[in-house]
Amino acid sequence: MRERYFIILLIILGIMILVDLYSFKGLKLLTKDLNSQQTKTIIHWTYWGISGLFLLAMAAIFLKLDVMVNPLNSSWSFLINSIIMMMVLSKLVFSVFHLADDVLHLLRKGGSFLFNEISNKDLPGEPISRMKFLTYVGAAFFTISLGSIGYGIFRGRFAFRVLKEKLGFNHLPKSFNGFRIVQISDLHFGSFPKYHPSVAKAIETINNLKPDVIFFTGDLVNNVAPEMEGWDEIINKLEAPYGKFSILGNHDYGDYYQWPNLQVKKENLDEVKKYHAKMGFDLLLNENRTIEKEGEKIHLIGVENWGKPPFVQYGDLAKARQNVPEEAFKLLLSHDPSHWDEQVIGKTNIDITFSGHTHGMQFGIEIPGIKWSPVKYKYPRWGGLYNVENQYLYVNRGFGHIGFAGRVGMPPEITVIDLENKA
Repeated sequence: MRERYFIILLIILGIMILVDLYSFKGLKLLTKDLNSQQTKTIIHWTYWGISGLFLLAMAAIFLKLDVMVNPLNSSWSFLINSIIMMMVLSKLVFSVFHLADDVLHLLRKGGSFLFNEISNKDLPGEPISRMKFLTYVGAAFFTISLGSIGYGIFRGRFAFRVLKEKLGFNHLPKSFNGFRIVQISDLHFGSFPKYHPSVAKAIETINNLKPDVIFFTGDLVNNVAPEMEGWDEIINKLEAPYGKFSILGNHDYGDYYQWPNLQVKKENLDEVKKYHAKMGFDLLLNENRTIEKEGEKIHLIGVENWGKPPFVQYGDLAKARQNVPEEAFKLLLSHDPSHWDEQVIGKTNIDITFSGHTHGMQFGIEIPGIKWSPVKYKYPRWGGLYNVENQYLYVNRGFGHIGFAGRVGMPPEITVIDLENKA
């Protein structure tokens, strides 16, 4: 096993060194016209000093591999990996533009040779040589990507935003007019620095929203229950007069961790379930609950994780809906939004489904007129509100993060849904 990781490390280090060498070639091109040799030397040594530190960090990760793969150290390993990724991707962006410049330069030289023209010199009046132009563009994109990813790592993943929607229904019981639902999803507490103050601030924000009910739609941990130690006391401060309800997500089952045996895996899942209770949440395991207000009722259905393969389908919607009146107003908690398309719309009359799972891939662009994330090619319904006729799906973009310790253009989300009686 360790030999395999050693080979992978050598390949990654080799790629990083090649990218560093080619990026340095571009840097030399950009600095060659500087008048001060001392300034050029400082820039070049700074470049190799930073690059050397990252190469050493890669080697350290391998040497401390047993520590880094410990699920209780996820926040540190994700952070280190993300910083390395930030540097490599930014240099790759720069290298692509510099390569384009090199290709153009070679083409110009080729044209000069074939047609006996001196085309490898600057044209009179041009402020910037064409040979340098794309390299300058690459440097600009390097700066933008470095800044964006850096912000996502050190600030963006903690910058919670509140998104609000109002949904109207003719058959919503009148006493539930104005009923406020707050949804959170994908907490992934194993990825947070322990007791990071942003979480307590987010809890305060949620309570200030005065929710009537709070839904948590799965992925409490990355892999193992001990990731939750201490966090339950913070989450338990959430307040909602009509209850706090939750379901399991795909990560909660421990399917992505190598357990010594199935019994230990089962015991871990049992501990995850206990943490829901410690947080004050009513965990729905293919079950339903009734929420009553002024003698009127709405029905809440909660399924275990159900996703398209390779995700295991633990959810049983038919079982979860047992004894729910067909004419009742119904809410569904289902972690994976693909469940909505496969088993909800057109097959049930469930009014609103609440999901998470996608994280919006923790990367995207959401500005007026543009809503895009690479995750859309895997999950067409990846973030926000969707509807087919009178059935709605809301996909929360996630509270936490996993893998990449950052969020770029896709802030962590607290969702507010206000219900309205339109009759």
